[in-house]
Amino acid sequence: MTDAVSGLLTIGLLVVLLAVAYHPLGAWLAAVFTDSRHWRVERLVYRAVRVDPDSEQGWRAYATGVLSFSVAGIVALFALIVAQTHLPGRQGSDGMGLTTAVNAAVSFVTNTNWQSYAGEVGATPLVQTAGLTVQNFVSAAVGLAVAIALVRALARQSGTAIGNFWVDLVRGIVRVLLPLSLLAAVLLLVGGVVQNLNGPTVIHTLSGADQVVRGGLVASQEAIKELGTNGGGYFNANSAHPFENPNPLTNIFEIFLLLVIPFALTRTYGIMVGDRRQGWALGGFAALLWAGGVALTTWAEVHASGAATGSMEGKEQRFGVWASSLFAASTTGTSTGAVNSMHESFSPLGGGTVLANMVLGEVSPGGVGSGLYGIVIVALLAVFVAGLMVGRTPEYVGKTIGRREVTCAALYVLVMPVLVLVFTGLSLANEGPRSTMLASGPHGLTEVLYAFSSAANNNGSAFAGLTADTPWYNLTLAACMLLGRFVPMLLVLRLAGLLVEQRTRPATAGTMPTHTPLFVGLVTGIALVVAGLTFFPALALGPIAEALS
Repeated sequence: MTDAVSGLLTIGLLVVLLAVAYHPLGAWLAAVFTDSRHWRVERLVYRAVRVDPDSEQGWRAYATGVLSFSVAGIVALFALIVAQTHLPGRQGSDGMGLTTAVNAAVSFVTNTNWQSYAGEVGATPLVQTAGLTVQNFVSAAVGLAVAIALVRALARQSGTAIGNFWVDLVRGIVRVLLPLSLLAAVLLLVGGVVQNLNGPTVIHTLSGADQVVRGGLVASQEAIKELGTNGGGYFNANSAHPFENPNPLTNIFEIFLLLVIPFALTRTYGIMVGDRRQGWALGGFAALLWAGGVALTTWAEVHASGAATGSMEGKEQRFGVWASSLFAASTTGTSTGAVNSMHESFSPLGGGTVLANMVLGEVSPGGVGSGLYGIVIVALLAVFVAGLMVGRTPEYVGKTIGRREVTCAALYVLVMPVLVLVFTGLSLANEGPRSTMLASGPHGLTEVLYAFSSAANNNGSAFAGLTADTPWYNLTLAACMLLGRFVPMLLVLRLAGLLVEQRTRPATAGTMPTHTPLFVGLVTGIALVVAGLTFFPALALGPIAEALS
C-alpha cells in the first residue's frame, strides 16, 4: 500500500507540474514563432551565415534547409567521432569503430540517440560536449521548426510561404532550448547531478579491486537530453546511473522535462491557429494515450512477480516499480529514449506496452516538434474518415482535406511500419543477426522488433538483450533512423505547402467540430486502429505470446 500511495502521489505531482507549465510555456512558444522582431544575438547569427531573416520560404526551400543542415551535421559529427582518440582530452576512451561512428552520428542528428557505443568509454569528453550535446540542441530545434511550419500553414489564410527554416531554427535554440536547459541544469546540479571537468578517478573498492570513476559535464547534457526529447546519456547506464539521476526528486524532474515541451506545444498550436479549443483537443488526445500507457505499464509491473513490491528485476532500488514504470511509459511515448531501468527485464505485458507506445507513432505526446506534427497527421486522418462516413468534404481548421493532403498523411503513417517490419524480418531471416540475440522465441522477436521500432520512431531506447554493435545492426538501424526522421518530415512539409495555398473557409453548420470530446475519442480510435492493424500480428507473436505462455 505504501508503494502504491507513493507512486500515485508521484504521478499526481508530475501532472500538477505539467499543468502549471502548460499555459505559460505554450504561450511563450507561440510568441517566439510569431514575433516579427529579431534579437541582437540572432541578427549576428543571420549575418554570419548570410541569411535574410525577413524573407520567407516555400515548402521546397524549407525542406532543402532542413536536409542540408542535417547532412552537414552528420558529416561533421562523424568526423569528430572518428578523430576523437587523436584529439586532446581522450581520458582513456576506446573510441568507436567506423560503423559504430556512422550509427552514432546519424543517431544524434536525427534526435534518436540510440547508443551502440559504451557511453563514457566510447565517447571522449570532447565528443560528449562539442559533438553530442550540440546535436541535442539542434536536432530538437529542427523538429520544432518543422512542426511550427505545419502549424503556420494551417493558420495562414493563403499564400505559398511557410516561414524561414533558419529563423525558426535559431529562435528555437536561442529563445527556447538554451534558457530552459540552463535553468534545468542548475536545478539538476542542486539535485546532485555531476558537473565537473575532472579526469578519471581510480578508487579502491571494498573487494580490493580498482575501479575507474569518470566525471564530466553531465548536468548540462542531462538537461537538454531530456528537454529536447533526445535520450542519449553521458554514461552507458543512462538515467539509471546515479551521476545522471541520483534520487527520486531528480527522477520526477527528468520525467517532467521530457514531457513539458511536447504537451505545451498543443497549446501553442491552439494559439497559432486562432482557436485554443483545438489545442485542448490535441492535448487531450495525447494525455489520454500517455495516461493509458502509464496505467498499463505500472499495472503489469506491480503484478508481475506476485511480490508486495512488484517486479524489481532490472530496476533501481532508489526508484522502485512505480517511478520506473512512469519513466518507461513517458520516455517511449515522447521519442526520448532515456531509461532509468532496463526494459528487457520488464514483464511481457510491461515490455509490450512500452513497445506499443512507440509503434503508435510516438504521439503520446511525442518528441519536441515531431510529436505535434504526428498528432496533427492523425487528426487529419480522423477528419477524412469522418467525412467519408457522413458524405461531406472533410475540413480541418478551415482547410479542405482532399486527395493530395490525405495522400501525404497516409504515406506519413506508412513509412514507419514499413521500415520496422521489413528490417525486423530481414534480421530474423539471417543467421548472423540472429546470433546476436540474447533470447529466442517470442522474447527474441521482441528484442529485434523493439530495436527497429526505436530507430524508426527516433526514440533510441533499447531492449538491452540485443547485441546491436555489429556492422549489420549499426548500418540498418542508421538507415531506419535516417528514413524514419526525414521522409516523414518531407511529407509534413509537402503537406504544409498544400495547406498554405488554400484559402481558409469559415465554419458552417455542416462543418464537423474538431474540438469536442467526441472528436478526441475519434482521433484516439484512429490512432489505435491504424497501429493495431499494422503491428498486431508482430505483437501477437512477441510480447503477447510470451505473456500467454
